[in-house]
Amino acid sequence: MSESRFTSKEGQKIPSVSFQCREGDAWVTKTTEALFSGKNVVVFSLPGAFTPTCSSTHLPRYNALAKKFAKHGIDDIVCMSVNDTFVMNAWAADQEADNITVIPDGNGEFTDGMGMLVDKADLGFGKRSWRYSMLVKDGVVDKMFIEPDVAGDPFEVSDADTMLAYIAPEEQNNPPVSILTKPSCPFCAKAKALLDEKGYEYEEIVLGKGASLTSLTAISGRETVPQVFIGGKHIGGSDDLEAYFS
Repeated sequence: MSESRFTSKEGQKIPSVSFQCREGDAWVTKTTEALFSGKNVVVFSLPGAFTPTCSSTHLPRYNALAKKFAKHGIDDIVCMSVNDTFVMNAWAADQEADNITVIPDGNGEFTDGMGMLVDKADLGFGKRSWRYSMLVKDGVVDKMFIEPDVAGDPFEVSDADTMLAYIAPEEQNNPPVSILTKPSCPFCAKAKALLDEKGYEYEEIVLGKGASLTSLTAISGRETVPQVFIGGKHIGGSDDLEAYFS
């Protein structure tokens, strides 16, 4: 097996870099000092916004687990990519990734300083980041998970669940939950309170906003709310959810 091109930076300070970001109609300069000094920050870096694995799994899972990371002392979750700020902002909006700070390493300076800049000219990408994640404490790398140096775009160790297991091995990893609701529904409030009590993160789909009565009936076979789905299984309403947990 050939030696990896990538070396862990554990115990070392991260590169000092300034990033040109767009917030509204204004240009804002963000520095690594402001992003990392005095904070515990999880970083995950990926080849590019809007690319398949990055959009389907990498970013969404970190966004979904953000509250659990915060519970265990993580101040911020940063997604780094060698893209410009307009692309990163559009991607974050498209993904509804409100729990993630997206940073455009447009010139690849940070990525190069981490030793993670790779040539993907064969795909027409130019220079991009190898996929990795790290825990940074007060600007110093505490832990890195670097994807294996093999052909393609491996995604085995830089995922959110691996990082959470390192930070909080005792944390319960619940299956994904979706709940269909409507405003001012007491049974919906009851079901959400129960999910909160049991420590389950959930995606709420509100009738009239994210779905219609037709969607509700087609998906669940019922016309009443709430309707709860856990790990791909239809649980039912608030009483059904109580029975599920008991």
